[in-house]
Amino acid sequence: MLQICTALIRLKIELTARADPDERGSVTTEHVLWAVAVIGIVAIVVAAVRTYVTTQAGNIQ
Repeated sequence: MLQICTALIRLKIELTARADPDERGSVTTEHVLWAVAVIGIVAIVVAAVRTYVTTQAGNIQ
């Protein structure tokens, strides 16, 4: 079992070393951009809901 794990780790290291260094961080950058976009959308929705609730609470008699 140890030999299989060692072989897989070695294979991963070799494949990572052969990867184009310019593309190595592209997936991480893409994930960060998606996270920022989702956070922005959630902030807009929260602001809209908060404004609506505040307005409706002012109408309660």
